[in-house]
Amino acid sequence: MAKTGRHSRLFPSRRSSTSTLVLSMLLLLSLFLLLLLALGIFSLPVSTGGDSPNAVDLNTVMKATTDRLEESEGGGKQWTEILSWEPRAFLYHNFLSKDECEYLIEVAKPYMEKSTVVDSTTGQSKDSRVRTSSGTFLKRGRDKIIRNIEKRISDFTFIPVDHGEGLQVLHYEVGQKYEPHYDYFLDDYNTKNGGQRIATLLMYLSDVEEGGETVFPAAKGNFSSVSWWNELSECGKKGLSVKPKRGDALLFWSMNPDATPDPSSLHGGCPVINGNKWSSTKWMRVNEYKI
Repeated sequence: MAKTGRHSRLFPSRRSSTSTLVLSMLLLLSLFLLLLLALGIFSLPVSTGGDSPNAVDLNTVMKATTDRLEESEGGGKQWTEILSWEPRAFLYHNFLSKDECEYLIEVAKPYMEKSTVVDSTTGQSKDSRVRTSSGTFLKRGRDKIIRNIEKRISDFTFIPVDHGEGLQVLHYEVGQKYEPHYDYFLDDYNTKNGGQRIATLLMYLSDVEEGGETVFPAAKGNFSSVSWWNELSECGKKGLSVKPKRGDALLFWSMNPDATPDPSSLHGGCPVINGNKWSSTKWMRVNEYKI
């Protein structure tokens, strides 16, 4: 019994000691906060009436933050323009900065070769008069700048980075073009790695003085009513057209939401009439594309 009594007296003592320690810590914390307030290092949020100079306007803060996020390095504000639902096509204005455009051009220049097309029967690349540009591929994840661009593409399209092929940089001189074609494949050979191409992001790395539009001749809609219709070349007037503007990026989907190929995604590059056209293409697949 004596042993039991000794333990029963110890427990209240431990509880008392713990309570004292907690109170001491709270007191020290309070003194520390008072000291910070006195020195002006810390301030409490004030939420008074809307007319008070100390009131926090959440909408203003959010707008300012959004504006900062939307300012691209090139100085233009990023915004999205819906172009068409047949095909599904969207234009991201100021998607790339001026420096990013110039970087892609300069890093690609030493490796440019005549562009090829895919043979729909064999699945192999071949020369063709329907595509007269020059181009080269930049390996996915090649360097920090390209990784940043590929991450941005993934963020805008909601397609994982590892579903994308390497960036292709293209150069069109006066008279060069790409006849209307589909980006989805009609053969089994090219779908073994990553499956079908589901979407394309076409980034314009330069302005073009005249011509060079991206045209969708099978798109649905009355496109002759747009304000810039008279500024288009004769080729550009054959359907929904996008004039190249440095930094802009055109996203269009080659497949419908039910995973069937979309014939209205037929598209081509109009001949350059005056100037030079530089662009970069990112093709995205249904599944992971192994490099």
